[in-house]
Amino acid sequence: MADGNQTAANELLIATIPPSSRQTRLALLVIAILVLSFVASVPFASEQLTRIDSFVPTVEAIDFVADLATAILLFGQFAIIRSRALLVLASGYLYSALILTSHALSYPGAFAPNGLFQTGIHATPWLYNFWRFGFSAAVFAYAWMRNWAGERGEIRSSPARAVWLSVTAVVILVGMLTWAVTAEEPMLIPLLSDALHFTPAANDVPRGALLISLIAFVLLAVRGSSVLDLWLMVAVCGMVLEQTLMSFFVHTRFSFGHYSSRVFAVAVCTIVLIALLSETVKLYARLVRANRRLQRERASKLLNAQAAIAATIHQLRQPLAAIGFRSAAAKRLLAQTPPDTDEVQRIHNHITSATSHANEVLESMRALFEVADQPRTLVSVNELVAESLRLVQHELEEHRIMVRRQLASDLPLIVGHKGQLEEVILNLVHNSIDAMGASATKRRILSVETKRQGLEELVISVQDTGLGIAQENIINVFDAFVTTKPKGKGLGLAIARMIIERHNGQISVRSDPGSGARFEIALPIQMTPNHEAPVIDQSP
Repeated sequence: MADGNQTAANELLIATIPPSSRQTRLALLVIAILVLSFVASVPFASEQLTRIDSFVPTVEAIDFVADLATAILLFGQFAIIRSRALLVLASGYLYSALILTSHALSYPGAFAPNGLFQTGIHATPWLYNFWRFGFSAAVFAYAWMRNWAGERGEIRSSPARAVWLSVTAVVILVGMLTWAVTAEEPMLIPLLSDALHFTPAANDVPRGALLISLIAFVLLAVRGSSVLDLWLMVAVCGMVLEQTLMSFFVHTRFSFGHYSSRVFAVAVCTIVLIALLSETVKLYARLVRANRRLQRERASKLLNAQAAIAATIHQLRQPLAAIGFRSAAAKRLLAQTPPDTDEVQRIHNHITSATSHANEVLESMRALFEVADQPRTLVSVNELVAESLRLVQHELEEHRIMVRRQLASDLPLIVGHKGQLEEVILNLVHNSIDAMGASATKRRILSVETKRQGLEELVISVQDTGLGIAQENIINVFDAFVTTKPKGKGLGLAIARMIIERHNGQISVRSDPGSGARFEIALPIQMTPNHEAPVIDQSP
């Protein structure tokens, strides 16, 4: 299970997911723009421009923020997948951010005429070369470890401990390099002949970092397999172009090529950060959508559970009430002297029948809310109607309701779930009883009719002389939790529609307020193999 969760998490990370064709095309477009910008700047690289002392520290402040943010995001991804290669890359970005700080502080004219370190003119270009060499080495190490380290590339120890050790090592390394350059500057190879012009060595030294960057670019282009690899390749492309300018075309500070190289440096620092932020936003959006789906599914499951419980209670209330009523009647009869044993026996039979009906209710409700197909049998519609009316005979007599039956005698059998279809008829009859019980009229008639409609359908209709249904409620009368009764749950008709639709049928209602309601159920006739519907004598 843990491995499954880890795999699922990896599939959402920029360091592991493969790039899409759209992302690849976009990356190639960015590379093309960088190359075209490089080609356009080469002819003007030696042009001397106005000196702007604040340009370099401003650009490097942007680079610092971008590199530091990228390092933090990469450390976060490392904490999930524990890749040594990713730890090295994150450390490389942290190294770049920290050594940029030393370079900016030492730059002449930025914060002080000779820099805050008060060193000679050679410390600053050496810090620049250490910056580019160290970052190129980190990217190369990442590209190599990513493709050839294999299973050895995963750190088994605590990721937090590995991160803190890496951060400590980077801080110590940057501190040592800054101290060595500033304290031992006289021992360094001169890279400036004066405050403005570079020596030939200043063009030779960056070529080592350029070679490493070229190798890293090739490794990422050939073996890169993730979105991070794709955009890191774009960033390395920008770094190669920047180092090419500094190695072959820039000979003085504040030239067009010098300024252009800083622009490429900004691209190098921000490309991966933008990709990380973009993928993080997409991931957040996916998580929000997934969370909403989970909430909807949870609400749906809760609603289904509530509906199943409420439906079972709704359907069990009638047989349980009948059992209770008849048990009390039997107790009174047994208390008489002498006891009316014949009537008690009749009541006992009714209780037994109600108990059996309650069991059928539970079974039909369980079957109704199961996903799997339920076994069905041949069912006589007239027998369903007769049994349903028998079960509510006491309520009909109590409310002084006269029953009119019009049951066709030549109806074929249908295929269905007997218990569920009986619950539908009982529900419609109970609704009619309630509607006529709430009516002040003394003319209370329940009409139940069965008939054949065409060659493929049977129709069961239940009509009352109650108050009827308001026209504005007709449309929603079969919706769940919609009811016109003061104490209704709004589940009976919704369940009835669910059952009829499970039987590939339809249920409908017509009503004129004040004149009662008429519910009709249309059920398909299941044909026999010789295309003749089975017929039995079902006369009432």
